[in-house]
Amino acid sequence: MVLAFDGDLEFDPVLFEVRRAGVPVPLEPQAFDVLAYLVSHRDRVVAKEELMDGVWGGRFVSETAVTSRIKQVRRALGDDGHSQRMIRTLHGRGYRFVAPVEARSELRAPEPIRYTVSDGLHIAYQVTGGGELDIVLISGFVSHLELDWADPRHAHFLHRLGSYGRLIRFDKRGTGMSDRPSGLPDLETRMHDVLAVMDAVGSRRAVLVGYSEGGPMAILCAATHPERVAGLVLYGSYAKRVWSKDYPWAQTQEVWKDYTDRLVNRWDWEEDMRLRCPSADVPMQRWWAQRMRASATPSTVRALLVMNSLVDVRDALPAVRVPTLVLHRVDDGLIDVGGAHFIAERIPGARLELLEGADHFVSGNPDQILDPIERFLRELPSQAARPLALAAVTAPAGPGAGDLASSLAAAGGRQCSGPGGRTVVLFDGPATAVRAGLAQLHGDDKLGVAIAEVPRDETELDAYGVHAAIALADQAAPGSLWITPGVRDLLAGSGVVIEQVDGGEPVFRAVAAH
Repeated sequence: MVLAFDGDLEFDPVLFEVRRAGVPVPLEPQAFDVLAYLVSHRDRVVAKEELMDGVWGGRFVSETAVTSRIKQVRRALGDDGHSQRMIRTLHGRGYRFVAPVEARSELRAPEPIRYTVSDGLHIAYQVTGGGELDIVLISGFVSHLELDWADPRHAHFLHRLGSYGRLIRFDKRGTGMSDRPSGLPDLETRMHDVLAVMDAVGSRRAVLVGYSEGGPMAILCAATHPERVAGLVLYGSYAKRVWSKDYPWAQTQEVWKDYTDRLVNRWDWEEDMRLRCPSADVPMQRWWAQRMRASATPSTVRALLVMNSLVDVRDALPAVRVPTLVLHRVDDGLIDVGGAHFIAERIPGARLELLEGADHFVSGNPDQILDPIERFLRELPSQAARPLALAAVTAPAGPGAGDLASSLAAAGGRQCSGPGGRTVVLFDGPATAVRAGLAQLHGDDKLGVAIAEVPRDETELDAYGVHAAIALADQAAPGSLWITPGVRDLLAGSGVVIEQVDGGEPVFRAVAAH
């Protein structure tokens, strides 16, 4: 919302501007943040220590620096400091913004919201910033493209991220301003939204920044489409959402169910924000509640939480071969920092940076997150990554194999030549591959599916995953589709029904897809 004071002055937290008679007034970023904090807390006196924490986030700063920023703000506003018409100093207590404030207009975004189509659904997206580098932000739980700008601290996060390049944001299907699908979308299907939005804005390659729930989607996209991904940034994220013996940092199924029930039944988003961001003040809590209620209904929230409980991208981590930065706050109250160590250890060459603090959401001290992101982006290599992790589908050699491969290719795959002249069909992800395979199975048909790391531009394949798919197809029972354990893990939440095949080695059979 644009706020007006002193006649022709406007304070615009969306565009990060102070304007006099419509003309931007020069103001340094920290001085703007000081003004934003005072304006958002204008109903009371803000102690100097609180102002230092709110703007500088616990970093050391002298009182002289605070006084200097106050002077800069007063100079920009035409407040001489003697009359203190706008910012009043209460010696020994702090500062208060005292000028009468009027809301000039409703909330507006810096660029129009546009739509593209992904799997028949309209996906809302918005582009801000500018430059040669493209940055795709994959948000957490839910988002709302317009209301994302309504909190000054979150707006600062978006503005600064957009200062590094062209910032591309979108509301994932089922949330925000995007269409609601009829069923529960799995992770791979939701990943299609990322690619659809990139295609819509003409982005060939981009840095993916995924935080919280957006992290697994960013990981999967980087693993399966590295030719579209220039780099990967993960903040406050995880590889698996629910506890298991080999992933002990997540919440147990019981705790997760209790959290889901409390959130859906009580619909207390202010309490949820206090959990996600302990430093959140009352205005931020109210903003979060407004944003969440506008972004999803209770039934949508439950469906998303159920889907999240099935997320498991551990097997995709070694396939990520793009520069990766993993950020996590050591006392994050929502996602245990152990998961960050797990991710960084398994993504080749990933850099792990641990941050002080307990806030999970990005509005809590955003500069603490953005500082390492800025360094990472400056160091990014320009060369494209070549390896690509795809789902390889193949059938046994013999009569009908060619027809079956052609049918798979017609369903969206890419037909290639494998070892020994065997035909292999590549799909962008395992869920897409398995659904296409099940739809083509008839009578004595046999298929094998595995993850294969291959360059996209090659037509002759000789990768480990291709050999695994061929071996599965040769062993599969007539009329069945066999998959590897790695593919089984990546199908979590996809609606594919899986059974274990009796025998020695762990092999699984896809039975049906919902």
